[in-house]
Amino acid sequence: MAQLWGGRFTKETDQLVYNFNASILFDQKFFHQDVKGSIAHVKMLADVGVLTDEERDVIVQGLNGIVADVDAGRLEITSEYEDIHSFVEANLIRRIGDAGKKLHTGRSRNDQVALDMKLYVRDELAEVQELLYQLMQVLHRRMKENVDTYMPGFTHLQKAQPITFAHHLGAYMEMFKRDASRITDLRERMNYCPLGSGALAGTTYPLDREQTAELLGFYGPTLNSMDSVADRDYIIEMLSAFSTIMMHLSRFSEEIILWNSNEYQFIELDDGYSTGSSIMPQKKNPDIAELVRGKTGRVYAALFSILTTMKGIPLAYNKDMQEDKELTFDAMDTVKGCLALFTGMLDTMTLRTERMEASAKAGFTNATDAADYLVKHGVPFRDAHSIIGQLVLYCIERNISLDDMSLEELKAFSPVFETDIYEAISLETCVSRRNTIGGPGRKAMQEVIARNDAYLKEKGSVVHEQDRAGQT
Repeated sequence: MAQLWGGRFTKETDQLVYNFNASILFDQKFFHQDVKGSIAHVKMLADVGVLTDEERDVIVQGLNGIVADVDAGRLEITSEYEDIHSFVEANLIRRIGDAGKKLHTGRSRNDQVALDMKLYVRDELAEVQELLYQLMQVLHRRMKENVDTYMPGFTHLQKAQPITFAHHLGAYMEMFKRDASRITDLRERMNYCPLGSGALAGTTYPLDREQTAELLGFYGPTLNSMDSVADRDYIIEMLSAFSTIMMHLSRFSEEIILWNSNEYQFIELDDGYSTGSSIMPQKKNPDIAELVRGKTGRVYAALFSILTTMKGIPLAYNKDMQEDKELTFDAMDTVKGCLALFTGMLDTMTLRTERMEASAKAGFTNATDAADYLVKHGVPFRDAHSIIGQLVLYCIERNISLDDMSLEELKAFSPVFETDIYEAISLETCVSRRNTIGGPGRKAMQEVIARNDAYLKEKGSVVHEQDRAGQT
């Protein structure tokens, strides 16, 4: 058992206790972040005179050698080690001797793991932002293609008013823009370096925490050593943001599942994003959308887990906080996978535009505009509402739409109706007249699309700049 703390103890830890306590099976995920933090730490130690330049160079060379060997498969991270920190330090000492024993000078595993987790979360957030950006690019393209694609809008899953497919997609565009904004806010708030906080009370070594923070791309050091090692707010915020992303993906998936059904037939999913049945040869199932909807619960569970873990922990570090990793790592992988797959599914699905338009016509989605027509001709709104309600009932009984009624039939309900009613309640008119910003009309949608185009150009450059910064 490779441990960093054996001097105080007179016998070996029970194997079951060791296994229960160990974190190597999951914290190896931030192996590269651990080494990156160690390199910054020893460079700073040399600059403040705690290490010599020769010691710094041999340690950095040894750490880079470990990374090269792990990446090439020549060195394996195994459960022989308690955690990733033990693995790195033990192998460093094995390679370079006593100089490797100085790696841990001026730091604790408490501030070390806090740093590793922050670095790892920061890198993962950059990846999620890139995936959100790619999804929004697909949404943006499909919005531009479907400004004149009519479909019913719904409330209570009942057809309500006619809209366009571009307008419907635009609702999700706004959701994902807010998701990206939340991640940006989180990156700003969490980007302070805990390294140098020690176990909880700092250290007597003359550390330059400003330098370490700068080397690692942070805005500066954290300002309270106890909070530094006990803080998991950024993980909670991240999982909250991820839960919201998954909620949005789940809502969108639910609609795709409905649209793909025989009853709706609004879309057809690409074969690459569907599966068949083992017994029913006619089936083409929306499995990806259903899995995205189902996996939302996994991400929620991670959020509830860390909230429950943290609610009763006194300052400063407690071993409970090791539970911040496994479900968090799973949530990260789940969100990234769902975003990537959903983007591909949305990009490749085929619209059945004639079916969508026919559904809008058949669902009395133009009833509000028919009432507006009466109001514009002097009928009080409450009376207009009642007249159109009677018209709808008349049409339902005869299995026709408002558009199918003759002028004589319409005049039987109100003498105000004239031939211009048909133009007034056409889908094109119903949609095109709704041109206040945020509405489905062509002019309003073109304005929104132009704003989204500018947004994606700006945010795309920011995302790519963050990626480059994370790689340095």
